Amino acid sequence: MAPSLKYTMLGLSILAYMAYIVWIGIKFSRKNKSTDDFYLGGRKLGPYVTAMSAEASDMSSWLLMGLPGLALATSFVGATTGFAEAVWTAIGLAIGTYLNWLIVAKRIRHYSARTKSNTIPDFFSDRFGDKAGFLTAIAAVVIVVFFVPYTASGFSAVGKLFESILGVPYHAAMIVGAIILVAYTILGGFLAASTTDLIQSIVMTFALFVIICFGVESAGGLQNVSGNISSMAGFGGFQKYFSLTGTDGSFGFLPIVSTLAWGLGYFGMPHILLRFMAIEDSNKLKVARRVATVWVVISMAIAILIGVIGFSFASTSGLLTTEGFDPERIIVYMADAIGSLDTFAAIIAGLIIAGILASIMSTADSQLLAASSSVSENIVKRFAWKNMSNKAQMWVARGTVVVIAIIAVFFAWNPDSSVFRIVSFAWAGFGATFGPLVLCALFWKRTNKWGALAGMLSGGTVVFIWKYVIRPLGGFWDIYELLPAFLVSLLFIIAISLATPAPEKEITDTFDAVKAELKGYTDLSNEVADNAGEESETVNKEA
Repeated sequence: MAPSLKYTMLGLSILAYMAYIVWIGIKFSRKNKSTDDFYLGGRKLGPYVTAMSAEASDMSSWLLMGLPGLALATSFVGATTGFAEAVWTAIGLAIGTYLNWLIVAKRIRHYSARTKSNTIPDFFSDRFGDKAGFLTAIAAVVIVVFFVPYTASGFSAVGKLFESILGVPYHAAMIVGAIILVAYTILGGFLAASTTDLIQSIVMTFALFVIICFGVESAGGLQNVSGNISSMAGFGGFQKYFSLTGTDGSFGFLPIVSTLAWGLGYFGMPHILLRFMAIEDSNKLKVARRVATVWVVISMAIAILIGVIGFSFASTSGLLTTEGFDPERIIVYMADAIGSLDTFAAIIAGLIIAGILASIMSTADSQLLAASSSVSENIVKRFAWKNMSNKAQMWVARGTVVVIAIIAVFFAWNPDSSVFRIVSFAWAGFGATFGPLVLCALFWKRTNKWGALAGMLSGGTVVFIWKYVIRPLGGFWDIYELLPAFLVSLLFIIAISLATPAPEKEITDTFDAVKAELKGYTDLSNEVADNAGEESETVNKEA
């Protein structure tokens, strides 16, 4: 197939996809009557949109670029734990996903609705009666600090994507991708972001399965793929774990605990917690939990398998010895190979690239909205312009999205940055700063605003100290910064809350009211189930 025709078909497929999501933004722009609609969709999400938008916004370019790249990269650069690190990271994330939906989703939905909180900083402030706004301000700053580089990783992935597949210069591609993303986000807000996330999750799933089929065929069948797994660096360390005999060069007990700690991050992810807060009926969360968990497990397993297959593909095609080979672009290289076959294959390749683009945008739009709400709602409106009109609030909200996107573009200017490592650090920041506090806020009535303040500050501080001062020492200290920072934050919340006065009665009364409300919902659900069972039994007897 002529290269010019291939690139034309690839380009048309990608442009069609991008035009479609911008159209969705335009469509939902009419429904944003207030900042409550813009940032939380009026709490009208259904279970399937809630499930898939939460997980699509969670996975990001990490799923289609970072995770396969991690599994593949260390297979030829001399490191020995890449495959094992990828596998245990995925296991930790799968467990964290399920627990977050199980124990956090319904509670934060009811609590935020009762306190009328539209953002995570609002929730903290309302939960602990922080009238001065210290918790709001600090939480908002934390969100901006960690979401800007997180969003930048998405922009970087867009640049790498179009540079590899279409030959477009990295910086130009990154800027165009950022413009498209900002366009539908500022037009449609939360509803547009959530709806496009559902669509993007479908496109991502399609891309994963097509790449798997092509990769297995190009590797010479499943038998050859199986043989390549055992030859990959890191797989031996993964096997050695089962006897807990980790030695130098293997993935022993401590690294596994450290890597599983990725799952703790879910409890503090603002863009995921906002999905829980936005569902219309909390009784539908059980359906959403099952859909989300199944999709996450399958998609991460396939992503790791793509890394394995990619190792075979890169070996047989000679890519491993090519100067400038980037393991995080393995799906892009495989899609390019598919596009060279014929016209139809070029269209399929375009959809695969659209899948990667979808994984990037589904996270970046949510991050932009979360960061924007923190600035416009929790800083500007709370401290600088309290009497803003509704129209002014919308302009400030949209303007903040643009400003944060511009800052993220500057952060992403270096094309050599690693998507996996950037996401890893931002994930640790949110998980340690917000995760312990979310759990204590929802489950421990004695938590007060001083404990909350100490927990956020200590968690965020330890992430930076452990990452840049302690972890470089190596050995025992080479632990993912999320784990020690999470534990320190939890300890500070408990210790400071107990050492300072108990929360006011109004605060504890709200906690008890939410607890009673949740119990009422559980009792009602059980009653409905019992009635359904009785009706079924009656029908069977009559039959």
